[in-house]
Amino acid sequence: MRVGLLATGLVCFAAALPQGAAAADPRATIEARTCNSCHGPDGYSPGAIPSIRGMPRQSFINAMQDFRSGRRTGTIMGRLAKAYSDADIRAMAEYFSRLK
Repeated sequence: MRVGLLATGLVCFAAALPQGAAAADPRATIEARTCNSCHGPDGYSPGAIPSIRGMPRQSFINAMQDFRSGRRTGTIMGRLAKAYSDADIRAMAEYFSRLK
């Protein structure tokens, strides 16, 4: 019964995602939502903070790893990047790279 409910929930969740994002790892989708407060809905920022929507996968990975290691500085990204594992970063990179 729980498996059926979980499957139904994932289908409903995937249906509510933006076009192209449904194929992304559901965990990545949840983690990527944490970026919305600064980078805008689904990574599209109309302001001074860079948009990450549609960012090439490897560029996203490189930027996050650079923030995490301190090679790249920012007001808050260095601290935030430290909370993500390599697997988290790869999953979010895949998510944002699929958004158009």
